Amino acid sequence: MTGEKILGIEGGGTKTAWALVAGDTIIESGKLPPSNLRLTPPDQITKIFRVLASEVDRVGVFLAGCATEEDRAVLLKLARAIWPKAKIVVGSDRESGMAACLCDRDGIAVNAGTGSSVTGRRGHRIEKAGGWGHILGDAGGAYFVSIRALRSVLREYDLRRGERQFAANILHALGLNNFDELVRWAQTADKMEIASLAPVVFEAARKSDEAAWQIVAAGVSALVDFTTAAALRLHLDAPEVRLMGGLFEHQKFYGVAFAAALKEKIPAAQVGPSESSPEVGAAWLAASGKLQMPVLEKSTPPPAIVAATEEANPKSANLDRLGAREIVELFVTEEKSVQEALCQSVDELARAIELAANAIEGGGRMFYVGAGTSGRLGVLDAAEIPPTFGASDDLFQGIIAGGAPALRRSIEGAEDDARAGALAMDERAVRREDVVIGISASGQAAFVTEALRRAHEIGAQTILLTSNATVLATAPGAAASAIDFDLLINLKTGPEIVAGSTRLKAGTATKVALNIISTGAMVRLGRVRGNLMIDLQPTNKKLRERAIGLVAQLAGCDRESARSRLARADWNLRVALQEK
Repeated sequence: MTGEKILGIEGGGTKTAWALVAGDTIIESGKLPPSNLRLTPPDQITKIFRVLASEVDRVGVFLAGCATEEDRAVLLKLARAIWPKAKIVVGSDRESGMAACLCDRDGIAVNAGTGSSVTGRRGHRIEKAGGWGHILGDAGGAYFVSIRALRSVLREYDLRRGERQFAANILHALGLNNFDELVRWAQTADKMEIASLAPVVFEAARKSDEAAWQIVAAGVSALVDFTTAAALRLHLDAPEVRLMGGLFEHQKFYGVAFAAALKEKIPAAQVGPSESSPEVGAAWLAASGKLQMPVLEKSTPPPAIVAATEEANPKSANLDRLGAREIVELFVTEEKSVQEALCQSVDELARAIELAANAIEGGGRMFYVGAGTSGRLGVLDAAEIPPTFGASDDLFQGIIAGGAPALRRSIEGAEDDARAGALAMDERAVRREDVVIGISASGQAAFVTEALRRAHEIGAQTILLTSNATVLATAPGAAASAIDFDLLINLKTGPEIVAGSTRLKAGTATKVALNIISTGAMVRLGRVRGNLMIDLQPTNKKLRERAIGLVAQLAGCDRESARSRLARADWNLRVALQEK
């Protein structure tokens, strides 16, 4: 296979993992949204395929739900539409998992990620156990562990009104305040959100919480029973057992506990980690088993450009030796650079307001795209527009790398996933009429830059909001290899007090800039009278009192009359103000 480019894709109900392989090197890899052949609409699967490399020689696509010959025919047709010249093989994610674990050897692959499954092979015979989905099965996976933990916490509370530290840790992980909020969250949470609690359960088990340890032990026991059953049916007395999936990868003692429990039932079993990842297993199958998987390694990335936001600030070189008052004085002094950066960008911010207002007036929408702090700031500003200006929920949309979980915690590698940034533009159905603002303090977040590139291809207006002066080299009109955008807003806030911590000055300047752009656009569109919010949504006591004050002031009546007007107008300010 020397010289050929091979694309391996493994998809399931929680993610789509892919790897582009050449020779013995993984050129590129990443994760995209779920692609279960039975559950994911074909057009969504096509969108996912479309953002992957197009110039490849071989493709291996192995998705959950691809169980029959008819399923394979459907999947093959979807793949051929994207890669018409490539040699393509398709199948089930169990096949790619087996390839990753055992290549073509006999043995058993035990998968414990969000879900779980056990697959054994001897010659041409295959035996399966588990893998029935989170509603009917998947015992031993992260969802299994998490849902049992939630039930245990609530049962303990019902029986003894006790709130163990375990319960407090779960509430903290979810950003919730009490059990009533927990119940409401669980009613709308998807499988991935619930499964994300598994690390909390394992941490409690490590600290000898008896209930948590029993849950972990139940998961181990279920996986051991499935493995034993597969071994018996295949007559494997000393099976090679390989472990794969996020739980075994990130919770090492889970694999240790599994191996110890399995030894009690199959003393000669040989337990070890998977040889590779399922997406590389998919590539191996696409290459007809001619790749040397054990030597596959990610290629060394090119040297990174050091952004201005990563440089050390000489003014804070002795930060660790300052007293509390001195730290405050340093921060206050350094915040002056935020105002200076904004003053230097007045023309660009004004242009952004005009672009936004014109787009919205023409039926377009605003999209903020960011990772980490930048993404959270975008989501925050977008969320404030409907209650402040009475706009529809989809007029301003925040997109953060890693999705909703990234609002609460860091999602490893999310900002580096360029393909996911491009896919986000397609999933949100970005149109020519829209404006996309990419927010990246360094100007180098791949999720953001690829989203801008895709939006530019679609024909949408694009803006890059950054704090990195070196990005100026790729301003509009630069080479095709550079970032494509129509407007650059470069907030030169300089090095941070804590080097590289762009939630500080860069984050402050970014928030103000977003406030200016969104508020300015709404003002230009007549959503403000004078400096009053005449389209605010009075959804709580404070806002209702504000609405009464606005009507009283603008209509020249007393507060009681204003309240009556609003009540008759179903608390719509514009309607109340039109009343004679």
